[in-house]
Amino acid sequence: MHCPACGHQNKPGSDTCSNCMLSLAHLGEAIQHDRIELGLTTETVAALEPRQPVTVPLEANLGSAIRLMIDCGVGAVLVVSEAGKLVGILTERDFLIKVAGQPDYALLSVRDFMTRAPETVLLSDTLAFALGKMDAGGYRHLPVVEGEFPIGVISVRDILRHITKLCQDV
Repeated sequence: MHCPACGHQNKPGSDTCSNCMLSLAHLGEAIQHDRIELGLTTETVAALEPRQPVTVPLEANLGSAIRLMIDCGVGAVLVVSEAGKLVGILTERDFLIKVAGQPDYALLSVRDFMTRAPETVLLSDTLAFALGKMDAGGYRHLPVVEGEFPIGVISVRDILRHITKLCQDV
């Protein structure tokens, strides 16, 4: 850690600069800089009011899944077992990357093209946590679960709308 006063390189975690004795303790503290950062780090996924998940059974074919996505105006469907447990997610990106060009794609199984065991969030997770998962994995949609059961879906667009609202409330 560099001392902001003298530029000396100190050992990570040092409380004071070994050169000029300036306190460095405050440099390791998280500081909430603005309303947006505060909102992202304190508000939870529940604040987004996640929409109900659109689901398809594991046995569904791609034709029925894409028709459901179009009819419901969503970019992803959650794939569930017979017991209703989340087993996968199928997104617009999956259709573009994995399905496009497949002959008779509509008859192919969702099971073969879905992303298995997708990353998920809880209603109680912070928005920053959810956004971090989206960024790290390159996801645009995250299932919201209670236990193993999907109860909603959030998208990066939902978070952007929330941030926009925070900006307007200033």
